[in-house]
Amino acid sequence: MKWGRLSIHRWRFIGQFFCLFCLCCFLAISCGKRPASDSATSPSPGGTNSGRITIGTTQKPRTMDPADNYELAAVYLLYNLSDRLYTYELGSTQLKPQLATAMPKVSPDGLTYTIPVRQGVVFHDGTPFNAKAMEFSLQRFIENKGKPSFLLGDAVDSVKATGDYELTIKLKKPFAAFPALLAFSGAAAVSPKAYEIGAGKFKPNTFVGTGPYKLAQFSSESQRLDVFDQYWGEKPVNKGIDVQVLSNSANLFNAFRTGGVDVAYLSLDPDQIASLKDGATKGSWQAIESQGSAASFLVLNTKSKPLDNPVVRGAIASIVNRPLVNERSLKNQAEPLYSMVPTTFDVYKPVFKDQYGDGNTEKAKQLLQQAGYSPTNPLKLQIWYPSTSPTRRLAASTLKAVADQQLGGTLQFEVNTVDSATFFKSVSQGLYQTVLLDWYPDFLDPDNYVQPFLECPKGSAANGCEDGASQNQGSFYYSDRMNQLIAQERKEQNPEARKKIFADIQDLLAKDVPYVPLWQSKDFAFTQKGVSGLRINPTQDFAFWTISK
Repeated sequence: MKWGRLSIHRWRFIGQFFCLFCLCCFLAISCGKRPASDSATSPSPGGTNSGRITIGTTQKPRTMDPADNYELAAVYLLYNLSDRLYTYELGSTQLKPQLATAMPKVSPDGLTYTIPVRQGVVFHDGTPFNAKAMEFSLQRFIENKGKPSFLLGDAVDSVKATGDYELTIKLKKPFAAFPALLAFSGAAAVSPKAYEIGAGKFKPNTFVGTGPYKLAQFSSESQRLDVFDQYWGEKPVNKGIDVQVLSNSANLFNAFRTGGVDVAYLSLDPDQIASLKDGATKGSWQAIESQGSAASFLVLNTKSKPLDNPVVRGAIASIVNRPLVNERSLKNQAEPLYSMVPTTFDVYKPVFKDQYGDGNTEKAKQLLQQAGYSPTNPLKLQIWYPSTSPTRRLAASTLKAVADQQLGGTLQFEVNTVDSATFFKSVSQGLYQTVLLDWYPDFLDPDNYVQPFLECPKGSAANGCEDGASQNQGSFYYSDRMNQLIAQERKEQNPEARKKIFADIQDLLAKDVPYVPLWQSKDFAFTQKGVSGLRINPTQDFAFWTISK
């Protein structure tokens, strides 16, 4: 029966088959010649992709509004979409003018900054840039009351365009690091026609600035950056950027290994970084490594007994073995740090190495004995860390193991963890004896590693900090001398004189030990073979416009 039906309908079948065959060929050819714009919208990572670069990350941006963004997830996007008055030379901490045409002229009292701004610049919506537009942008940053608004709000008294291309900023008190603060991503120029001033008036899903790229598409899962043809500065060597947000580090790791993205950056865990570094040595792809600007500390609550005793704090500083912590917690993917100020700056002074060394068992025993502790009367301390940080979990375990093995029971650490929200709320309330804390700077200046940890305008040596920066970080450290030194470095405009003040600050830090510095980060990015031009900045971002493949 089946053969008979095939014979009767043979020609009809052949005709239907031929039509279907032609339709399939037409569709295959049409799909194969997809327009470049469609290809860019749904990129084919690792392929030619019309000169576009696909970046994989786990960082999910909450907002693209510079007046409200205070998370790393959007900082590197805003860096490439925007311009600020000042920026850094690629790969360095050297400030240079960007939308400004020169470094500011500072009044003798250190309160007034006069800044010439660039001509011939337009925003992504075609609006001309001038001093009035920069005044609007900085006023909006302060007055819209976003998360980072305090950075300028606490420092700036007024912002005014005093000419078509001249901006005058008056400060509430002298602040020598102010130009570095103007390089913060939130201090970007934004179009006055696209934004408005008013508390809470944010635009999280758009961005209209003056940078080399314009934001073509935004969601928390992906972002598309197209080249801005009217950009005044260095033109991108690629045809655009597609950012793909992966749900976790394992997915990012696998997407890169299988060629799913051209670049992998933020965040991979130490084991994944080690694996990809090994693959790079075999020529499978490329690894880019850079000295980072993030730092990690052990915070000692100086109001909590027995940590109110500087001798006890010195004993803890002595027993810390940074190379061992780096090896066990980070697979040597960081650098041991011996001051609050990282090695990124020329004012760095390794005071904790000079004063305490690493794993100095004999000194730790001597100081503990001096404070009245022994194996029969041990010093018992709790170390706390947020449960979302496996690195700090390993660091806490390492510190405990060293104390157990080297001090014969004289110092006993108890390791505890809690969810991040509870952790950060409780730190400033003084509920923990010691905590492991990471710090990501707001701007690149030694001041941003000193003032947020050591300054306290209200307190006393007897009662500790009652209201101030050191309270917020959980050390409750108070020192009249430290407050004086911080005020001096903030006022001093002479670099060499300022360097001497930072040396005195670091010496006093090592003497009083409200914190024990542990490590300074390294940053890693990985690129497929054939991708070139990526260089990570100390600010943990990188220029998209130099990347090609």
